[in-house]
Amino acid sequence: MFGLGYSLSIASWVGMIALMGLDAETGVFMLLFLDLCYEEAKGRGILKNKTELEEAVINGAVRRVRPKMMTVTAAFMGLMPVMWSAGAGADLMKRVVCPLIGGLASSFLLELLVYPPLYFLWKWHSQIKNQLSNQPS
Repeated sequence: MFGLGYSLSIASWVGMIALMGLDAETGVFMLLFLDLCYEEAKGRGILKNKTELEEAVINGAVRRVRPKMMTVTAAFMGLMPVMWSAGAGADLMKRVVCPLIGGLASSFLLELLVYPPLYFLWKWHSQIKNQLSNQPS
């Protein structure tokens, strides 16, 4: 928004609220995929060290790349014509769409590059490390 010279307005807040809903939905799906892969690996009994946990988390994140890419691409295809429009109401709609476009791009990176490492650290420190220290030698 800063790069385009848009100031905060009701229209831009509407775009941010829409972005929060979309990002929350896709973030929950990422956590669901990570949990499913974690539970699958746990059920098979292969979560015995840090490397196996890392493989389970990477597997969950990789399963989520295509659906996330499809969501972002479809949203961009629908939103970019609004940013290029010049007709009646275009000035207002550009302020709604601008936070969505920037937010979807940053959400894509956040969800695929930040959530999996945080999930890994959380599971490692809360469960796996404790299980390893409680096992008899």
